[in-house]
Amino acid sequence: MRKILSTIAVLSALTLASCGKTAAVKEESTAPETTAASTASQAEKTTTTAETTTTAATTTKAPENAGDAPEAVQAEISGSVEVYSETAVREIISSINAELAEPDVLIDTGSTGEKKMRIPIIYEGKKYEKEITYNVADTTKPLVVNSGWNPYVKLGQPFNIDSIVGYIDNYDRQPSVTYTGDVNTSEVGSYPISVTVTDSSGNSSSWDMDVLVLNEIPRPEDNEPRVTFDDFMAYYNYVDVSYGIDVSTWQGSVDYDAVRNAGAEFVLMRVGFYYSGEVEMDDCYQQNIANASAAGLDVGVYFYSADNTEEGAREHARWIIDQLGGKQTEYPIAFDWEEWGTIQEYGMNLRDLNNVFEAFCDEVEKHGYKAMLYSSKNFLENVWENRNNHPVWLAHYTDETDYSGPFAIWQASSVGRIPGIAGDVDMNIRFKNIPLE
Repeated sequence: MRKILSTIAVLSALTLASCGKTAAVKEESTAPETTAASTASQAEKTTTTAETTTTAATTTKAPENAGDAPEAVQAEISGSVEVYSETAVREIISSINAELAEPDVLIDTGSTGEKKMRIPIIYEGKKYEKEITYNVADTTKPLVVNSGWNPYVKLGQPFNIDSIVGYIDNYDRQPSVTYTGDVNTSEVGSYPISVTVTDSSGNSSSWDMDVLVLNEIPRPEDNEPRVTFDDFMAYYNYVDVSYGIDVSTWQGSVDYDAVRNAGAEFVLMRVGFYYSGEVEMDDCYQQNIANASAAGLDVGVYFYSADNTEEGAREHARWIIDQLGGKQTEYPIAFDWEEWGTIQEYGMNLRDLNNVFEAFCDEVEKHGYKAMLYSSKNFLENVWENRNNHPVWLAHYTDETDYSGPFAIWQASSVGRIPGIAGDVDMNIRFKNIPLE
């Protein structure tokens, strides 16, 4: 700042001196116009010279690249780096007898193994490139997402551990599962086994379970008490919220005027689904979006995906846009991925799955819509990264959720009852202080 003020003072003094000289010449000269012009030109040259001198004095010339660093430059690397981690150069160098020219540049951690990298350094006033070698490792255990929710085998059928458990690794796309113990499917009974999932780096997760061999596989019991929409709104009597439902073909034909009169303000509906082979439209989607909009309800759509590639996710995002036909929705397009039971069948790692979601969102947003992530508390905490902070639609069927992340919508019940629908419906709360952008 002092240097800038000094420069301003010098320029002001020169200008004042020139103005004084010009006035004197005007009194004595017989050609005042020519002399004045000449003097002004000289002042301009003087000012320009002062500016040039000042600029040169405050500019530091960057050192030119002098090629490979001298052998005297030594760098020590600190241990291994976790695969897929965001790690800067400065974080892996424990000591170096030179200055790192670009300390915050990220290193390549996209695969495991030994890697080489040339980094710019400054040594004795000159800029060089120093080659360093570092190691990327996978030290994270596989994630078990289904430890045996229904560990049943029918009498006489072969036992396949992969059919009753689900697991995925952070890096390995094909971790292996083994078990110790015996399951005799020729005799009804309970058989204890120990299960282990191991990835290609040798990391493993183990747990115990009991496999039941039965004459008949039992049907799930449904003893959940039903909740009316009135009671739902009364119980979750929060400030600055609205209440709504989500529907699919399972709700059949819906009387949306009755739904609105019951207090619902929005409806999220399934537009379609993709399991394997081809995408299909929900049988009730067209009548749902037409009738809900006609009843004055805010609408949004969700898509049930089983995509395991980014290309597939983008293709299906475009399919959804086509079904909307230019209609703008009040709620984002929600991505719903729930193939957790035997997720290993999809040949992905956790990074791949998150890439699929982000590709879906990117494609949706390219077409002027917003995207949203639908998932349960467990998978929001353990699977989804949500790198770009898309709004979250939380599924957690409990009186009070303890999910600590931000969420714009809470699906708090799957056994709701509301006028206009025959049977169960999911009931939701929209928190207006959380943006849907």
